Amino acid sequence: MKAIELQAPGSIDNLRMVERPKPEPGRQEMIIKVKATALNYRDVEIARGSYHTAFALPLIPLSDGAGEVVAVGAEVTRFKVGDRVCGTFWQRWVGGSFAMAEPAYQRGGPIDGLLSEFARLDEQAAVPAPPHLSDIEAATLPCAAVTAWHALFTEGRLKPGETVLSLGTGGVSLFAVQFAAAAGARVIVTSSSDGKLARAKALGAHDGVNYRRDPDWATAVLTLTGGRGADHIIEVGGPQSFDQSLKAAARGAQINVIGYLGGSDGAINPLDIFRRQVRARGIPVGSRETFEAMNRALLVNGLRPVIDRVFPWMEAAEAFRHLEHGSPFGKVVLDHTQ
Repeated sequence: MKAIELQAPGSIDNLRMVERPKPEPGRQEMIIKVKATALNYRDVEIARGSYHTAFALPLIPLSDGAGEVVAVGAEVTRFKVGDRVCGTFWQRWVGGSFAMAEPAYQRGGPIDGLLSEFARLDEQAAVPAPPHLSDIEAATLPCAAVTAWHALFTEGRLKPGETVLSLGTGGVSLFAVQFAAAAGARVIVTSSSDGKLARAKALGAHDGVNYRRDPDWATAVLTLTGGRGADHIIEVGGPQSFDQSLKAAARGAQINVIGYLGGSDGAINPLDIFRRQVRARGIPVGSRETFEAMNRALLVNGLRPVIDRVFPWMEAAEAFRHLEHGSPFGKVVLDHTQ
C-alpha cells in the first residue's frame, strides 16, 4: 500500500510517499480503507520537530481519520466489513479518567497514524462514523471535536445560560462554538478578522471580539457580560493569552488549556487564579466514551463540522503548510479517494 512517512524531523519537506506492506488484522483487530484524514496543529509541530515529545522515525502522521472496514480478525464483535468508522486518538482510553490513557498508544505519534491507503485498528479504538456525515466530515472528529466536547461537557458540565468564551476560529474553537450554542449557552468568540467573527456568529456565536483592534480583549468580554465574565474558556493561545483569559473569567470559571498557538513562553500570576477561584485544567482530547457521547449529540442536533479546505491526500505537505500559515477557518482535510 501507499503511505506517507515523516522520515526526519525539522521540516514538512521530510514527508515522503513510500510503499509499505498492506496490514493484516490480528485478534480483535480490523483493517480499514482510509477515506479521509484531517490535520491538527500537533501534526505540524511533529513534522517540524517542535513538538514537546520526540518520536521515533519514520512515522506515518495524522491521528484523525475515517474509513471503511474491509477486513476483520478473530473475535471482532464491535464492527463488521462495510462499516464506516473513525479511529480514536488514544488507542487504549475507552472510558474513565485520564489515568486510563497510555501515552505509548497515541495515534500519529508515537504509533503510526492514518496517512496511508489502509490502516489497522484495534476494535476498541474506533467508533461508528455518524451516519449523517460524509467521510470528509467524519475525519475531523477524533481530536478537535472530542477535545471541545470533553472540555465543555465531560469535564465542564456546561449548563444552559452559561457563557463560553472560545478563542480563535480553528477546529477546536469552532466545534466549541457549535456545541455550546446547541446546549443553550451564550458564546463569545475572539478573532483578528471581522469576517471570521461574522462567520462564527452564523454558526451560533452571540458576540465577537476582534483582538487585533482591541488587544485588551478581556475588558471587552467583561463589558459584554456586564462585568461578570465567562464561565468556560477554550484557551488555545498559551501563556501569551492566558493572562487575558484569567481577566475575562467569571468567579469559579473553568479555563480549559488546549493549545499554545501564541507560544510557550510567558508568566502567569497565580493570585489571579486565587482571586477568581478559577479552575484551570489541561484537556488531553478525550476517551472513546466521550467520543461516542459527542457523536450522539452531533446526530440529534444535525451538527456538521466546519471544513476550511480539502486537499488530495498525496498533497499532504501542501495541506500541512496551509494549516501552518494559511490561518484556516475550521478544519483542513485530506481526501484519500483523490
